[in-house]
Amino acid sequence: MEKRAIDVVVLSDTHLGTYGCRAKELVAYLKSIMPSILILNGDIIDGWQFSKRYFPNSHMAVIKEILNMMMSGCRVFYITGNHDEILRKYSDFQLSNFLLTDKLVLEINHKMTWIFHGDVFDNSTKGSAKILAKMGSNGYALLLLLNRMINAALQLIGRDRISLSKRVMAEVNKAVSKVNDFEQIAAELAIEKKYDYVICGHIHQPQMREIETEKGKVTYMNSGDWVEHLTSLEYYHNAWRIFRYEENEFQHTSIEVNQTPSVITDEINFYINSLAI
Repeated sequence: MEKRAIDVVVLSDTHLGTYGCRAKELVAYLKSIMPSILILNGDIIDGWQFSKRYFPNSHMAVIKEILNMMMSGCRVFYITGNHDEILRKYSDFQLSNFLLTDKLVLEINHKMTWIFHGDVFDNSTKGSAKILAKMGSNGYALLLLLNRMINAALQLIGRDRISLSKRVMAEVNKAVSKVNDFEQIAAELAIEKKYDYVICGHIHQPQMREIETEKGKVTYMNSGDWVEHLTSLEYYHNAWRIFRYEENEFQHTSIEVNQTPSVITDEINFYINSLAI
């Protein structure tokens, strides 16, 4: 498959290190693109559910592809989320064309774009509620395992796949949005700051819509996730688009997950060990 040249790609909520992560599909996608800028908008490696007993080669391969992009000249911005919040104490760390930060403002084609994960407006990830959020995250991981077992059985009898986790996540997001409505808050703040676009992750719901208030309007976008929706945001030909992974389009993509250079492996293991501290 010939690589697509893209100006900007935004990925979020890959949740590497969890059973729900669709790492092989993500590797196939990364192999198919050649971005000038890659923005990792939070919850990339899941520190909440992290265990050194589970970090498969396919998950390593995702990091390898990102490193390959960096070595090829791609600028990579890693924006911290709530599941990888341990990295926030290293915010503003920069090395070559890599930057770790908590939020980002980019001017793209004379338009100001504000990018952050979105958990800052979610009260369920703060204080005592954070404990419940972590418990819910673990329950969600178990649900994904159950869902895979059910789908394996359905496949044997020729039935279509179902997604229990997607339905649960959708209901949870409805409840959270009623309490926090962080999308609306983010949009209102972006309007006040005179931004043209605001991009979030966090709620696993790919979205692109215009939000207008009496003070102005802004385009709100969400990159979705790589657990259920398998989506990203792409900017090329002077326009933003939501990319949705379709398995039949990547059937002939070769995915090597067993060959990771020792230097890369050492660096990844250093980070993985730091999560376990």
